[in-house]
Amino acid sequence: MLLTIAHDTRYHYGKPAWLVVQALRLWPAPSESQKVKYWRVEVNGKPLRPTGVDGFGNPVATHAIDRQVSDLHLAVHAQVLTHDRSGVHGDDAGGLPPMFFLKPTPLTQPSAGIIALADAAAGEGEALERLHRLANAVRDKVDYVSDTSDACTSAGEAFEAGTGVCQDHAQVLIAAARHLGYPARYVSGYLCPMEAGFPAASHAWAELFVDGLGWVGFDPANRVSPDEHYVRVACGRDYRDAAPVRGMRRGGAEETLKVDVNITQSVQTTQ
Repeated sequence: MLLTIAHDTRYHYGKPAWLVVQALRLWPAPSESQKVKYWRVEVNGKPLRPTGVDGFGNPVATHAIDRQVSDLHLAVHAQVLTHDRSGVHGDDAGGLPPMFFLKPTPLTQPSAGIIALADAAAGEGEALERLHRLANAVRDKVDYVSDTSDACTSAGEAFEAGTGVCQDHAQVLIAAARHLGYPARYVSGYLCPMEAGFPAASHAWAELFVDGLGWVGFDPANRVSPDEHYVRVACGRDYRDAAPVRGMRRGGAEETLKVDVNITQSVQTTQ
């Protein structure tokens, strides 16, 4: 499937900032499930290219504005040919060993409730069967309710609240899978609507390591494994490692943020 992405992020400061520094993870790493035909990132209309690769294999760049600024516009324009691999990302050539992704982080520390859910839901059977049951159990427990969590919400907090968004579903699943001995990592990207009437969105899901298959994606928010509707961008131990934008500023009181994502699709026959 050929997906065309337009992603605009606009910051407005009621009182101007005089320094803004941002680290961006807005470029996709290579993946067998997608072929990037075109990808452009702009900061206030000027193109920005990756300047390096972080420890997780994500292309990254940092930009700074050291003058008064009231408005900041980040834009992604892209075209990607995607393939349905039933969620199988496979092995990362030269990447971190899977065992690295067994250690909890502050955002993915398993609470007593998460541990109990993992032990009860996974049960016996083959790895894929157990992990699909686990992902569904996470979604059963954590209902999708927008504006009930933020970037600092931990897996345990979302689990206890029983509400959250895709970021929270991913981090609860990661915490539960690691407890069961499965390496797990957080993935950020995009989701093209699977049905008419649903909006396109930035999205997040988890990849769990399964012997014989490598990394396999699970999207508990939608109870599926990623298919051709998904564009994979960055990964890490949790949200903080894979966040599209992280930064700091001086000044810039009364910040408002507006995000628009538009994804159009067309079927393309590969040669």
